[in-house]
Amino acid sequence: MFKRLLAPRTLAATASLTLLTGCGLIGSGGSEDAEPIVVGTTSAPSTLDPAASWDGSWELYRNVYQTLVAFPAGAAEPQADAAECGFEGGGNREYRCTLRADMKFSDGDTLDAAAVKYSIDRIRRIGVKGGPMGLLGSLDRVTTKGDREVTFHLKKADATFPFVLATPAMSIVDPGEYPADKIRDDGGITGSGPYALDSYQDGEKAELVRNEHYDGFADRKNSAVTIRYFEDSAEMVAALKDKKIDATFRGLAASDVVDLQAKHGSEGLQLVEGAGTEISYLVFNPKDRWAGKRSVRRAIAQVVDRGAIAHNVYKDTVEPLYSMVPKGLTGHTTDFFDDFGEPSADKAAAILREDGITTPVPLTLWYTTDRYGSATAPEFEEIKKQLEASGLFDVTLKSRPWKTYEAGYRKGEYPVFGRGWFPDFPDADNFIAPFVGKENAVSTPYVSPEITDRLLPQSRQESDRGAVVRQFERAQQIMAQDARLLPLWQGKQFIAASDEISGGERALDPSTIMMMWELSRKTSW
Repeated sequence: MFKRLLAPRTLAATASLTLLTGCGLIGSGGSEDAEPIVVGTTSAPSTLDPAASWDGSWELYRNVYQTLVAFPAGAAEPQADAAECGFEGGGNREYRCTLRADMKFSDGDTLDAAAVKYSIDRIRRIGVKGGPMGLLGSLDRVTTKGDREVTFHLKKADATFPFVLATPAMSIVDPGEYPADKIRDDGGITGSGPYALDSYQDGEKAELVRNEHYDGFADRKNSAVTIRYFEDSAEMVAALKDKKIDATFRGLAASDVVDLQAKHGSEGLQLVEGAGTEISYLVFNPKDRWAGKRSVRRAIAQVVDRGAIAHNVYKDTVEPLYSMVPKGLTGHTTDFFDDFGEPSADKAAAILREDGITTPVPLTLWYTTDRYGSATAPEFEEIKKQLEASGLFDVTLKSRPWKTYEAGYRKGEYPVFGRGWFPDFPDADNFIAPFVGKENAVSTPYVSPEITDRLLPQSRQESDRGAVVRQFERAQQIMAQDARLLPLWQGKQFIAASDEISGGERALDPSTIMMMWELSRKTSW
């Protein structure tokens, strides 16, 4: 298997803050439990087709689709899932996989090398703007040999390619159910993951049942899972306390986390805290009259007080972030702090004056109402307050639900908008490469030849990721100078669950996606 040095942070070393000590409770192993474990989240899928999504839809995908390699609990590098894989020869340019024998999709159709090639090729053929095609920039072509061998031929060396294949974006789909040239839109899923989709109500719930054809690394500790989608944290936590759901994931508000920490088990709940690499940031549209001006962007960077956002809005459950690469990953820097220092309206005014701007700059800031948790609106209110308090900006806030919000930024409608990023894989590359280039994850072209043509290619030749710090540090210097993206904070991951549920401490993979199969119910001694 491909090996590489990861950052010192190991997500598998998850800390558990148990709010109920319990008495004589142990994991049941629960694979025979008939009653589904119900998990709540505020992050509903934007689409059920992996070829169209580079967002939180992956939380569902990881559990119903399968990838060639993946991250089991505790793994620090991609491991075999549907196949055994590794680079052939030297140069990190040819990656070969051999599928497990007699693989099948959930409907019983054959999963062979041709299906793998079909799945990857259709991502590029359909080419959804802002979709996962951006992850395949280094791929030249896919070839097959017989029914079980697949080879990925790369245009150039890319030591991160196994990590790309481990993302849910590279899920293997049934060629008989997914059109080659368009997105499947019938509301169904046909994958080969640990679960099959039994039923789906858009924005309401997804009911998952055991996939009897599954052949992979997952050791399923339950027989069924229902995922319920909520509008906000308060509604979700209320459902947990009322025992309408068994656990929550993604979208817990800071106030709810603080409340759960303070209750110390008085309500029969437990809170599991995992190291997080989730980040929040602003995107500036270069085509907008004001956001397109470097001086305006840098003035905003000079005014925004990240510490106040972290404390006032998130109750210190997040940390201020001063680079796009979060703390804990090799290559993390603090360039935005080094360049701008403490928030200063006077310094921001000087930046604007140098560009001939002397009147308050009109800005419209957009955010989504139902993707990143209920604290998003207060966060943007705080940013508006800070900017207007400087006397340099006149801010209008606007918002939309995620599906229409996403469509809007893909069309370039927003001058400035907020995004969150849950990493595809735990490497600094994944906090830089997705955001630069003509085609990127935020659908806002950011041309930086030094980053895309020199620094990233250099770093991808090196399998030892600890040896590429220089390239990532330089890339972050450029990004801070351009201020096309403004990092705000780095989060943690919290799972709140009934005291009857075990496995939460193992359920987050290195990209902080929940592996539902790790959850089980406890039984008495």
